[in-house]
Amino acid sequence: MSQFAPNRLREPLSAHVEWLPEPWKPALADVLASPGFAALDAYIAERLEAGAVIYPSHPFRALELTAPYQVRAVILGQDPYHGPGQAQGLSFSVPTCERRPPSLRNIFAEIAASLGGDAAQFDNDLTRWGKQGVLLLNAMLTVEDGQAASHAKRGWEAFTDSVISAVAADDAPKVFLLWGAHAQSKQALIPRGSPHLVLSSNHPSPLSATRPPVPFIGCGHFRRANEWLVEQGLPPIDWVGTLVASARG
Repeated sequence: MSQFAPNRLREPLSAHVEWLPEPWKPALADVLASPGFAALDAYIAERLEAGAVIYPSHPFRALELTAPYQVRAVILGQDPYHGPGQAQGLSFSVPTCERRPPSLRNIFAEIAASLGGDAAQFDNDLTRWGKQGVLLLNAMLTVEDGQAASHAKRGWEAFTDSVISAVAADDAPKVFLLWGAHAQSKQALIPRGSPHLVLSSNHPSPLSATRPPVPFIGCGHFRRANEWLVEQGLPPIDWVGTLVASARG
C-alpha cells in the first residue's frame, strides 16, 4: 500500500531545490552549496534508486508556504510522520481526513482551552497557519516508510538550522514556539538581544504534555503569541481557522 502513497517522494532532492521559492535561495545559498547538503542529496537519490519509500512528496513545503519576509511565528518539529498519507512537509500537520496524531490532538486542545472553539472540529491540515506566516519546520525533512528518524544525521539538521538562523537574524519580530528538549536546543540559533519572543514548554506528546517542568497543556502559548504580536503592531494569527466542515465544503 505504501508503494502507492500519495505523499511519496518521487523526484531527487536536487529537483526540489530548483523549485524552492526565490526569496529563500539567497538566505540558504551557503548550506545548499555545502558538501554536507551534496551528501544528503546523493543519499536520498541512492535510497530512491534502491526503491525506498520516502515521505513527504514535497520536503520543502513549509518554505513554499511561508516566505522568509512573511514569518511571524516558528513552530519546530523533529521528524516527519512515517506512515503513508500522513506527512505533508509541515510540522505536526496531516491531511484533513487522516487520523489525528496524539500531539496534534493536544495542540488543538490547548488552542480550544485558550482561545475557544471545538477542538474536534479543527482541521488537521495546518496549511492555513503556513499561509499566515507560521513556519512549520521539522528538523529532518524526509523519512522512510515505517522508520522513524531514518534520515537523521544525514545532513538535514545543518540545512534546517540554517533556515532557523536566517529567520532569527531578521529583525522583524517573530514568536518562536519551542516545545520539548529538541526544539529548545535550537534557541542557541536565536541571537541574544534579538527582538523575538521565545515561548518554551514540554512537547505536546501525551508522554510529556502534562508533566513538569513546564506542561504543554495550560501553557497559554497561542494566546500569548497573539497578544505579543499585537503589541508589536502585527496582526494576530487565527489559530482556530478553517473548521473541518468548512474545509470539506
